[in-house]
Amino acid sequence: MKKLINDPRRVVEEAVAGFEAAHGDLVTVSHDPIYIARKDAPRQGKVALVSGGGSGHEPLHGGFVGFGMLDAAVPGPVFTSPTPDPILAATKAVDGGAGVLHIVKNYTGDVLNFETAADLAAADGIDVQTVIVDDDVAVKDSLYTAGRRGVAGTVLVEKIAGAAAERGDDLAAVAAIATRVNSVTRSMGVALTPSVVPHAGEPSFVLADDEIEIGIGIHGEPGRERITIEPADAIVDRILAPIVDDLPFASGDRVLLFVNGLGGTPQVELYIVFRRAAEALAERGITVSRTLVGNFVTSLEMQGMSITVMRLDDELEQLWDAPVETAALRWGR
Repeated sequence: MKKLINDPRRVVEEAVAGFEAAHGDLVTVSHDPIYIARKDAPRQGKVALVSGGGSGHEPLHGGFVGFGMLDAAVPGPVFTSPTPDPILAATKAVDGGAGVLHIVKNYTGDVLNFETAADLAAADGIDVQTVIVDDDVAVKDSLYTAGRRGVAGTVLVEKIAGAAAERGDDLAAVAAIATRVNSVTRSMGVALTPSVVPHAGEPSFVLADDEIEIGIGIHGEPGRERITIEPADAIVDRILAPIVDDLPFASGDRVLLFVNGLGGTPQVELYIVFRRAAEALAERGITVSRTLVGNFVTSLEMQGMSITVMRLDDELEQLWDAPVETAALRWGR
């Protein structure tokens, strides 16, 4: 294992300290318990958004703390949910009196720990609502989930719900927008190589040199099938078809197309993927109106990518375009 780390047991703490040093203009960091908060939080009268989960998916979630997105992010150990204590502390720290929305990826540990923290916050008089993100069409259940997994669509939920909160929507309205985004968003990924969790020191699964995993999870959970590697266009067609069929997306739809790198894939390959995905959607009469390409929800150094498609309407498009200023997404300010 070759990694730019010191002590495998302190990877998250040292990474968060580095994030604080790099982005102190945007965020403040609590180191015990550990969470990242928007620098101007709490914002009185504004609904606060809190998300989080296991580390190793950077820039998710800390990279999306700031104007127009999250008010706080809670990083757990690598690929492991944070406990309720830091989630509760973050929730209290950013509550501005208008309530807090928890945005939670659908993994059993995340759901249970955020639920516990929400109950404790409610006991302290904070109004908390929760939206579960489950955009992955690859599998219904896995070792980590009951139902579908939450993957790259989480970024879209955080961005659009964050814009709704920024314009002054109340808690019920922000939760409804987040739920709506999740309901019209579908994703699937493919892995070319496994990742290596620092404290484990070995690959999380094994692929032969000529094999890829279709429908991989962001923690290395198995997907739909393991096949011999194909040209990029064939792989795109293979994973885009179930995405389109699932909602289903239809001719006349306009969509946001998001090609996400899993950490070890060069940008040049992501654009090859985007090119074919956009072509394939156009062949179905689907218009790509908004786009995002890059490494936003990663799996350490895994080589691979995911494709996310979100059906747009006028309001969702306007909220996507609304200003945002975070470490990972910045436009309009």
